[in-house]
Amino acid sequence: MDWYDTVFEMIDMRSFSNLWFWIALAVVWSSASHWILGVPYDMIARARRRGGQASEDLVAMLRITTGRLLYIADEAGIWIVAGGTFLLTGCAVLGWGYAVEFAQALFLLGFPMSIVGLLSLRAARALHTRDHDLDAVFRRLAWHRLTIQIIGMISIFVTALWGMYQNMNIGVLGG
Repeated sequence: MDWYDTVFEMIDMRSFSNLWFWIALAVVWSSASHWILGVPYDMIARARRRGGQASEDLVAMLRITTGRLLYIADEAGIWIVAGGTFLLTGCAVLGWGYAVEFAQALFLLGFPMSIVGLLSLRAARALHTRDHDLDAVFRRLAWHRLTIQIIGMISIFVTALWGMYQNMNIGVLGG
C-alpha cells in the first residue's frame, strides 16, 4: 500500500460517513450563531444586561464590523456573488449530476451559509444606514441571530437526512 492509499483510507473522502464532516458542520453553525455580524453574542448579551460601557463597546464594534462588511460588499460584492454562484453551481452539478459526494457535502454547507451571508449584509446595511436607539439594535440582532439559528437547524436536518440516505444507499449497494 502506498502513501496515497494510506492517506485516503484514513481520511475517507465519502463525506457523509466521515466524522470530520459532521464536526465541521457543527462548528460552522455554532460559529455562525455565535458571531452575529462579526460581534460575539456574549458581548451583545452583556451590553443588553449591563448597559453603560458595554453598550458603548457594542455600538463601536458594530460600527466597525458593519462598515467593514459594507465596504467589502460595495467594492467586491459583484465578484463575490459571481464567484460564490459559480462555486455553488459547480458543487450542485458535480454533486447531483455526477454523484460526487464531496461536492454534495460542500453544497449543503455552502448554500445555507450564502443565505446567511446575504441576510447579514442586509442587517448590516439596515444598522449602518439608519440611526437606531439601542433597543432597536438589540431587537435587530436578536432577530438576525434567531433567523441564523432557524436556517442552521433546517440545514442540519436536511444534511442529516441526505447523509443518512447516502450512507444507507451505499451500504445497500455495497460501496
